[in-house]
Amino acid sequence: MLTRLIKFECSNVQIMATIKFLLQGKNTPTPIYLRLSIERNNTPKRKTGLFCNPKDWSNSTGLPKQTISTNKVLASKLKGLEKHILDRYNFDYPQGIQITGDWLQAEIESYFKQGVKKNDLNKLTTYIDHYLSTAHLRKNAKGGVGLGQSSIKNYKRLKGLIQEFEGKTPVLIRDVNFKFKDAFLKWMTDTKGYALSYAGRKLGSIKTICLDAKVNGIETHRQLDKVAGFKVKNENIIYLSPQELQKIENTTLPHPYLKNARKWLLLGCSIGQRGNDMLNLTDKNIVVRNGLKLIELKQEKTGKNVAIPVLPTTEKIIKDGLPYKISLQKFNDYIKEVCQYAGLNDLTKGQKVEVIKKGKGNKEKRIKKGLYPKHELITSHICRRSFATNLYGNMPTPLIMQITAHANEKTFYGYIGKNSLDYAQQIAEYYAKQTAKASNEPKMQVLKNASNH
Repeated sequence: MLTRLIKFECSNVQIMATIKFLLQGKNTPTPIYLRLSIERNNTPKRKTGLFCNPKDWSNSTGLPKQTISTNKVLASKLKGLEKHILDRYNFDYPQGIQITGDWLQAEIESYFKQGVKKNDLNKLTTYIDHYLSTAHLRKNAKGGVGLGQSSIKNYKRLKGLIQEFEGKTPVLIRDVNFKFKDAFLKWMTDTKGYALSYAGRKLGSIKTICLDAKVNGIETHRQLDKVAGFKVKNENIIYLSPQELQKIENTTLPHPYLKNARKWLLLGCSIGQRGNDMLNLTDKNIVVRNGLKLIELKQEKTGKNVAIPVLPTTEKIIKDGLPYKISLQKFNDYIKEVCQYAGLNDLTKGQKVEVIKKGKGNKEKRIKKGLYPKHELITSHICRRSFATNLYGNMPTPLIMQITAHANEKTFYGYIGKNSLDYAQQIAEYYAKQTAKASNEPKMQVLKNASNH
């Protein structure tokens, strides 16, 4: 009896576990991680789904600084999560349950789920909160796990829009039908003044939320499957032609910061990458493989690895080194100035983002279509679009897509900025080249037989 008791006690030695919260990442706000330390080789760590600004974080306490009310609420949530994890650990460990990263992830998810009543989850805004509370566990567009910061911000913005749209009568998950779709789109475009394409994207996000709710047993409307988000084709695609790029290159600029921005702009139009990917380039991205000089990078949005040959135009731009790093916002601001100095002032159909201030610290962004001087319409998107448009017809489309990383040709063709006149000119140039080629080919001559003389 004594031996059995000793065996039982020895097999259930309780190892003390400790929890530490820490910030990890470069974004602001930064994700808060929970690290559970059990033994030296067993310290699983997972995202909590909560965020904190680094300046509001105390490294000494491992919690948000108690300076403002939102930080106090956040600290309270973290303390509650800590208690939940330790309670579950003390219950599961003696029963021989393995304490792993998957276990920790499941318990974090369980903690945030338990505070929401099923009836509350019927509300669209409440379910968005639930969806965000498990953002770190959800599949993302790259095939990995954990929604990115941009997706999280978009869903938070969606919640704000729904709250404004619904007023005092909450929208329920089961209310999302054709009638809701029409009313929401009308409110977004007519009342709020948003572009139809933006409203269509938000409708698509609403459907994503409702389908997730359906999987979790929440009642949905029978019309939900037919409610779909959409994109509106951009009829006014802005790009920089080779002639315009030459003007930009030759323009005299008065300030070093504009010269640096021009260098980024010309480089972007030469390598065809998104703004953030381009602006994060360093000398380490420039390599030589099998005697070929390349720019290698991993695209932030798609997760794809891309290798771009350094052609003479690119070599000319970076011969003195890469331009110094600037933020995407500054790049967008500065290249408008660069293009203005280059004389890109023709009135052009397009759309601009307008910031509308609504009281102290509160503002909204709206997209407004109209006729604007071309330099006002220049943003970082023009780099990738100009690259694709200028090479189309001169290089096989699949090769261009390997660099731009477009998923399919349909998306690619909707992206480039060539119109019917461009194509007509291109066809005429093609036939002119063929005619010139034919006229230069040696012609076979028939020689008279000597016997005929």
